Amino acid sequence: MLQVNHLTRRYGDATALDDVSFEVRPGRMTGFVGANGAGKTTTMRIIVGVLAPTSGTVTWGGEELTTEQRRRFGYMPEERGLYPKMRLRDQLTFFGRLHGMTATQAHARATDLLTRLGLGERIDDVLETLSLGNQQRVQVAAALVHHPTALILDEPFSGLDPLAVDTMVELLSSELSPDLPVLFSSHQLELVERLCDDLVILSGGRVVAAGPVEALRDQEAPRYRVVVAEGGVEQLRSAGLTLLSTNGSEAVVEGNGQPADQLLDAVRRAAPVSEFSRVVRPLSQIYRDVIA
Repeated sequence: MLQVNHLTRRYGDATALDDVSFEVRPGRMTGFVGANGAGKTTTMRIIVGVLAPTSGTVTWGGEELTTEQRRRFGYMPEERGLYPKMRLRDQLTFFGRLHGMTATQAHARATDLLTRLGLGERIDDVLETLSLGNQQRVQVAAALVHHPTALILDEPFSGLDPLAVDTMVELLSSELSPDLPVLFSSHQLELVERLCDDLVILSGGRVVAAGPVEALRDQEAPRYRVVVAEGGVEQLRSAGLTLLSTNGSEAVVEGNGQPADQLLDAVRRAAPVSEFSRVVRPLSQIYRDVIA
């Protein structure tokens, strides 16, 4: 497991990170979200050793992370680091060799990744001839080529069209193994919601929420959407049920600590019910609530 422990980073009188702690569990994708300047990139740079913390540690399996362990990580930086005049497959093969792969292994892995990313027909093209979105795909492949032990991606979906996003999501999902922890930052909350098992939210250099997505959703009392017969909404209100909103014959009812089956029984006693379903709290709402 990758753990960030009480990281603080200061630049003179400015504090970029203030006692940041969280964990990235193996076999799970952890979304790292926050506004510009919240400290996401600074944290990622410290994890991979590009930047030193003022205080705090990063541990791997309970022990402080070593340079050798960091070398086995896959890292996609915010500023892209590819060679513009080098051919795609040659470039990925080169990176694989730097990580100790044989030429044959690196060549085969590079070919496989580029093909799965939809760049099979351009495998021998020079990088600078590709669109920025396609260069982004190659950058992700460079982070994956050596079968990393952990994957740290800074805004991997930035600038990608919807089809390219789907391709990238499919690749990342297929590369996820029970032993691989994945941390990625993104401003696209709908993608984080689609992909992530766990979530870390930064605001002003501090962690304001962290944990499994479902646990963060459940911190608020559950809500249910009900559709009742005509006039039934007033009957729900008269029965003392907590209505958070209404629209015609629809209402959103707060659970108030009752199990779903008991709440449904209470709704049925008040009015005929045609629909009853849990309202899933969207990630965007969780985000707004914790940074408010």
